[in-house]
Amino acid sequence: MIFHVVPLDDWLRDPDRPYAPPTLASDGFVHCSPDEKSALAVADAFYREAVGPLMVLLVDEAALDTPVRWEPPTPPPPPGTAPGTLFPHVYGRVNRTAVAGMLEVERDADGHAVSLRLWS
Repeated sequence: MIFHVVPLDDWLRDPDRPYAPPTLASDGFVHCSPDEKSALAVADAFYREAVGPLMVLLVDEAALDTPVRWEPPTPPPPPGTAPGTLFPHVYGRVNRTAVAGMLEVERDADGHAVSLRLWS
C-alpha cells in the first residue's frame, strides 16, 4: 500500500472519474507517502489549515492503471521523515478501484495531525 493525504471533500468530488488532485497538473504526479508515519507527517505539515475531514487513501500500488516511481520527495520531506526516504509518485490519475480503504486523520484543536484511525 501507498498512502495519499486528501481532504474528504476533494476525494468525493467527481466520484465517477479517476481521482486527479491539482498537483497532478502542477507537478506532473500525485504525491503519495510510503507509510502511515510519513502520511501523518505530510498531513501535519501541509494540511493543517484544511477544512473538514482529512483522509489518507490506502492505494494498492499493484492495482493502479498508471506508473508509480519511488523518488526523493519534492518539496523536502516534513519533520519526522527519515533521511533518504523515497516517496511514491503516481504519474497519472488514480483509478478509484485501486483505493482499498481510507484512514481519517485525527487532529488536535490547533489542527495538528496526531493519529490515524480507520474510517467507516
